[in-house]
Amino acid sequence: MIRKIVDYQKLNQDILNLLVEKFPDGYDDDDIISFRNAKNEIIEAVEVKTDDTVYLVKVGKRLVQAMQDFGDDDDDNDDDSNDTPPPTPEGDFDDDEN
Repeated sequence: MIRKIVDYQKLNQDILNLLVEKFPDGYDDDDIISFRNAKNEIIEAVEVKTDDTVYLVKVGKRLVQAMQDFGDDDDDNDDDSNDTPPPTPEGDFDDDEN
């Protein structure tokens, strides 16, 4: 089996799709694998697998944002005919400018 370390900037749609499928609500600390690379730097990653490859995708704020954006894009492709904006809250609001 091939093992690859992938950075956020090099994610393709297939790997991003695997990540969103495996971690639909985001990943947890228990999902993170820590190891040292050839430069002796600590790397944190999450693992996703295909039939022939294990991908270790480096963890970071940008990965979280990419997964959220990808999930939002998938939601945009749904054919929901009842897409209505959420209701606006009514009532008195506290104003901090007293």
